[in-house]
Amino acid sequence: MTADLVLGDVHPALADTCRAAFEALAEAQQRYGRAELSAETRMGADGTPTMLIDDLVEQRILAAARTHGINVLSEEAGFVDLGSALTLVVDPVDGSANAAAGVPLSCYSAALLEDGKPIEALTCWLETGRSIAARVGEPAPYRTSGARRLAGQALSMLRPKHGARGDTAETWMQLCRRAGRVRILSSSCLEAMLVATGAVDAFADPGSDTHRLVDLAAAMVIMPIAGGHVCDAFGRPLEFDHDLTRRYSGVVAATRELADEIVEVINS
Repeated sequence: MTADLVLGDVHPALADTCRAAFEALAEAQQRYGRAELSAETRMGADGTPTMLIDDLVEQRILAAARTHGINVLSEEAGFVDLGSALTLVVDPVDGSANAAAGVPLSCYSAALLEDGKPIEALTCWLETGRSIAARVGEPAPYRTSGARRLAGQALSMLRPKHGARGDTAETWMQLCRRAGRVRILSSSCLEAMLVATGAVDAFADPGSDTHRLVDLAAAMVIMPIAGGHVCDAFGRPLEFDHDLTRRYSGVVAATRELADEIVEVINS
């Protein structure tokens, strides 16, 4: 991997764990092939299979977090309690299927909590080193596009699939018909990052209840600061807790108005 990692002024625990993920992914891709990296090693704490690539990157993140003495909530390991006031809520490799296959669309994404309340977040595009970060109560050097309506706008989505509520294909098509451009990048955290910086107007899970807290944690901190909005399509509150079995259909949009329109389509 030849990309440079430039994180800027972020909390040392975020910087070090992100750097660990960046280096671990590069080493894993050099050492193992596609079939090996995508091989399932165990069942993760979130109730979904863990790939080798997830394991390799997460272990490096956990080691880096231990040097700071902070708790970690991660999709594979679950809650690792070190008795700290600080907790890192992290998705070690969002888009692990992409990363295992050599498709350069994966992210490290994390929110840092103090006494259960978010204080800072960081998302890093692992194949390029590009990152965005935000601190609660401080301005960010980027903004969403400000789009208020879906017509003609750029929309990213999860692929249509069968979920807990049935087949999302028709809802997916309804959203496609309204949008001007549609993409499937298979990395929710990267797609949320693109919404925050104005490259994409919105991202949505069209009703499959695929997202967990770790998929949305950084966006929950970053989007309000960037002028955007994050919600669950079915009105469930997004909460920072330790329950990785809880599922959401996340909607990340440039504005509250745009999010509301997407939610209306999903619920129709």
